[in-house]
Amino acid sequence: MPFEPIHPEKISQSVVRQIEQLILRGILKPGERLPSERELAERLGVSRPSLREALAELQDSGLLVSRAGSGVFVGDVLGSAFSETLVRLFSGHDEAVFDYIAFRRDMEGLAAERAAIKGTDTDLKVIDTIFKKMEAAHTKRNPAIEAGFDADFHLSIIEASHNVIMLHMMRSMYQLLREGVFYNRQVMFKQRTTRGVLLDQHRTINDALQARDATGARAAVEAHLGFVEEALFDEAKAERHEAIAQKRLDHEEGR
Repeated sequence: MPFEPIHPEKISQSVVRQIEQLILRGILKPGERLPSERELAERLGVSRPSLREALAELQDSGLLVSRAGSGVFVGDVLGSAFSETLVRLFSGHDEAVFDYIAFRRDMEGLAAERAAIKGTDTDLKVIDTIFKKMEAAHTKRNPAIEAGFDADFHLSIIEASHNVIMLHMMRSMYQLLREGVFYNRQVMFKQRTTRGVLLDQHRTINDALQARDATGARAAVEAHLGFVEEALFDEAKAERHEAIAQKRLDHEEGR
């Protein structure tokens, strides 16, 4: 008969599985510090020796990293998504920018559609809360604050799609975006008029999601990223024209 004895799972393995799930689901993020050993043991309801055994296993696997005098942190597991060589290649070629936006349009359109259908009421509340923070930041002069909430808004939609592969892949790509590998996001938020258009586009996305309009949410995301693509293309063209004009001026002035 195809039956095997049931062996109770060690407490440390239960801890390992819970922390793995939190990382897998994107709840614990790369670089995030875990609570102290005493506090974590209390929250989990386990002994400190069992907790230490679990943490040691997670550190051996690379999911957690211990820093002397600072504590235990979630490892930078996203760093393996793209090699340093490939990142340098991305940053040196304009075509990577537009390929990146096209990829985002496809993936995030799908994520928005899934979020409208599969997202829980709490997922949608998270998205709405971040949008409201973006609205509040819109009134401030520093565009970097609004740009930061823009990234958080898009990632919250991906989280609400409940696809862990998409989540970690896109979170890795957003980290490169935050680091300016693809383009400087703050450029998009410099002009007040453009900031207003972008906010309206995010409002349209949010409204569709809150109404659980899957088709509308996907269309709104695709329209938004189409606008971003066109704006970046126009900016690149304007920079090329300015470079040519500067050469003409230098020539006229005998430089």
